[in-house]
Amino acid sequence: MLRGGLSSSTAVLPKPPQPETLLPVIQSHIDSSQPKCTIPKPSPYTSTLQTLLQPISNQNAPRHSSYAPLFQFLTARNCLKLGQQIHSHMTLHGLQPNAFLGAKMVAMYASLGDLESAVTIFNEIESPTSLLYNSIIRAYTNCGYPLKTVDIYCKMHYLGLKGDNFTFPFVLKSCANVLNGWMGKCVHGQSLRFGMELDIYVGTSLIDFYVKIGELRDAKKVFDIMTLRAVSSWNALIAGYMKEGEIGVAEGLFGRMPRRNIVSWTVMISGYTQNGLAKEALSLFDEMMKEESEVKPNWVTIMSVLPACAYSAALERGRRINEYVNRIGLESNPSVQNALIAMYAACGSLVDARCCFNRIRENEKNLCAWNAMISAYASHGRGVECVSTFDNMIRAGVHPDAITFTGLLSGCSHSGLIEFGLKYFNSMQTVYSVEPRLEHYACVVDLLGRAGRLVEAMEFINKIPMKPGPSIWGALLAACQKSKNLEIAEMAAKELFVLEPENSGNYVMLSNLYAEAGMWKEADKLRAHLKCQGIKKNPGCSWTEINGKAHFFLGGDTSHPQAKEIYNLLEALLEKIKAAGCVPNTSFVLPDISEEEKQHNLTVKSWQLVLDY
Repeated sequence: MLRGGLSSSTAVLPKPPQPETLLPVIQSHIDSSQPKCTIPKPSPYTSTLQTLLQPISNQNAPRHSSYAPLFQFLTARNCLKLGQQIHSHMTLHGLQPNAFLGAKMVAMYASLGDLESAVTIFNEIESPTSLLYNSIIRAYTNCGYPLKTVDIYCKMHYLGLKGDNFTFPFVLKSCANVLNGWMGKCVHGQSLRFGMELDIYVGTSLIDFYVKIGELRDAKKVFDIMTLRAVSSWNALIAGYMKEGEIGVAEGLFGRMPRRNIVSWTVMISGYTQNGLAKEALSLFDEMMKEESEVKPNWVTIMSVLPACAYSAALERGRRINEYVNRIGLESNPSVQNALIAMYAACGSLVDARCCFNRIRENEKNLCAWNAMISAYASHGRGVECVSTFDNMIRAGVHPDAITFTGLLSGCSHSGLIEFGLKYFNSMQTVYSVEPRLEHYACVVDLLGRAGRLVEAMEFINKIPMKPGPSIWGALLAACQKSKNLEIAEMAAKELFVLEPENSGNYVMLSNLYAEAGMWKEADKLRAHLKCQGIKKNPGCSWTEINGKAHFFLGGDTSHPQAKEIYNLLEALLEKIKAAGCVPNTSFVLPDISEEEKQHNLTVKSWQLVLDY
């Protein structure tokens, strides 16, 4: 008999440590083992390993259940070495993982980025369970292998193992990622058989799945039958309606939400931006910024609203958002700075764009950052800076991609850097292994066209290894308008009329060329064709920002509150211009109107109204 009255045969074995009790113990050992002087100290890993294994070391024969909480604790703890050491300790004691312990080990290895070890352990277990399959399904999904996830689920189903609310969400996510509608619907059917459709996690995953494959009606059906809905259920459906451009329905759902989180607000703002509703996006962002708002913007929200500033050229609004970014400590976030670069470039402030680029640490300047800066310079026709930035990127060891060359070639084109542009295009495949796309061929056509080398541009198009698209023929037609080459313009326009029959701009460009050449019958035929087909010319639109408010103008616009004053100033300016001896060129305006009407049509362009305002 032992002291205390218990025989050795009935002695209570020590319980395995619980995960929640391990963190403070481990942290104290790591902290205490940090070197505080020059005397060598034990490794934190050695001390921590001893702490973790101490309860097991007191056991005569360690059991599987003793190791399970250790692997569970180390999951997602960034301690792969510790996990491997505990795994070795277990093996040295002659233990091989069973299905329960294997599930914990698979989860740990996958969460620490060692998917290969996770798969090896899974394959070695002879009698798998649903828990084990759930672990490997989650591992493959989180590591970005959706096809593997679907394959593993099929094997699980073949073995007769029942899926649950930990299985179906990951399988549905994988089906959505590969747009496998048929398989996802089969999984939906399985969830119905097992009574899982009303589960909050499974239901939300089903909504997200149907949204991503474009079957919004089915997503709404699932949403309607859910008796309990999470905020994520609402968010998924709102995102679906925004994606389909059904703004009103999304707004209705957003208004009915019993509770909103940061994702709810961000989904709405992002949806507004993607649908070109910059004013609504900025207005909703302003609501979040109010003092009484319980939800404040995060870095994802900021990245969603910045394009709205770019669309409306709201430079001052963008600067205020930049100030907020600095206040909440995101000034060194590369993703936010990349979005700020694009916003400032679109709003016309290259200086601010460059400041944001310089704010990113050198070791954090990834391809997106370099591309953003190259594209910024390209959009302002600063070809020399494009080339310089590209060279700096190569020296920094960052490999270019297709987006890089689109910006670089566009910058060269707008700056007249013909030879530089051709050199970089020819080096895409041979030096950088980047396959040219249609947009790159279009840039080269534009490059040659702006230099007046239209015959060379035409020969280049004939050698393109794929069918030329609208961007290529459009670049050639625009170049013909500048060079007054009617023959090649007719060839380009003929292709465009087939590729873009609804694009009025192509008809207008060719009509203007006919008008300048005095071929009024041909110009009349084109305009008559436009009218007969019901194709309307899109009016020019320009805007400016004053005191934080964007003012929009269309060609011939009279809707602005100060339209009368704007037109009075415009007329006064025209009189001064005429007095200085400058006369409007009306040669390409249709001849069947008076000279006064011709001059009027030329002087009510949207950009002129903006300047006068």
